[in-house]
Amino acid sequence: MHDVPLALLTRDRPIEQQAWRSFWDRLHEGGLQRGETVALLASLATRMPDQDTLSAFLRSLDERRPQPVGLPDGTVNIVGTGGGPSTFNISTAAALVAAAMGVRVAKTGSRAYTSTCGSQDLLELLGIPLTTSYEQTGAMLERHGIAFPGHFVYPRELMLLAKSILPLELRTLGRFVNAVGPFLAAMPVSCRLVGVADPSLLPTLRYVADSTPDRRTWLCSNAQGIDELVSSVDNVIHSNDGTGPELLRADASGPYSITDLRPAGRKEEVVAHFLDVLSGKGGPLATRTVCLNAAALAVASGLVEDWTDARAAADDALRSGRALDLVNRLRTQPGRTTAGGAGLR
Repeated sequence: MHDVPLALLTRDRPIEQQAWRSFWDRLHEGGLQRGETVALLASLATRMPDQDTLSAFLRSLDERRPQPVGLPDGTVNIVGTGGGPSTFNISTAAALVAAAMGVRVAKTGSRAYTSTCGSQDLLELLGIPLTTSYEQTGAMLERHGIAFPGHFVYPRELMLLAKSILPLELRTLGRFVNAVGPFLAAMPVSCRLVGVADPSLLPTLRYVADSTPDRRTWLCSNAQGIDELVSSVDNVIHSNDGTGPELLRADASGPYSITDLRPAGRKEEVVAHFLDVLSGKGGPLATRTVCLNAAALAVASGLVEDWTDARAAADDALRSGRALDLVNRLRTQPGRTTAGGAGLR
């Protein structure tokens, strides 16, 4: 057995970058047995590796792909690690509201993993195309202020791993892939807003975020275990810019029902439900939660400094119909493109 899955199974030592490099080389050559890749993913899905191993894992993948093309300054991404209670596509809705406010948003995502409908599933149902290159992403940002990059931003090795374990699905063993997905996407944004459902992941993800000081990373968590900011509870933002944790207090004007955040019950209802949310008809908590996340993107991007002003601007972008108008413009774009592969919600 290759040293990497063996070390992950025994957990007796950190795995260095050179060992990961050897593992990826063997994967590309077809020299690994199916049991080795299953063992690797099963071990990673069972327990997050130590910080040094994870950093070496991410660096070993970064060195194998071309340098991403830069995006305009102030471009942000919002994404979650998956897990926690099932909700509608809060981060996708927030990305659209933020873009309607004037924030440049490059929103990554994937097919459904723990959710009923992943962001890419939703975009396909809406008829909104994914971009297939950094150049196309930049052009979409220039035209609409928002773009949804496809699978090209993720390492090719993830697809090879998924193929190597067939007929098993990656989602069966892919909890780790989703948890570190925000750091797997080569998306050269100025800031990424990462919702973390499982608080036990925070120390490791903070370590990884601190190792990439070239971009601001906000790791967000709350007592509900939802991987987005939620208006009805206190939220904590951990930033890698040295400012320390920031507490966002719950909106005191409730009461709210968490059922407002539940996804549509059936696939054929997903689009109507999502458009209702963007029309302000999704319930008080859904509206305030989407606007809170959009406001966070505005503050993180530097477009707005004050949180109160940012929330008011987000609410106006939603209730005025600008966010819904943006969706309708995006739905008329040619070249519908779907993106498979691994990623995150």
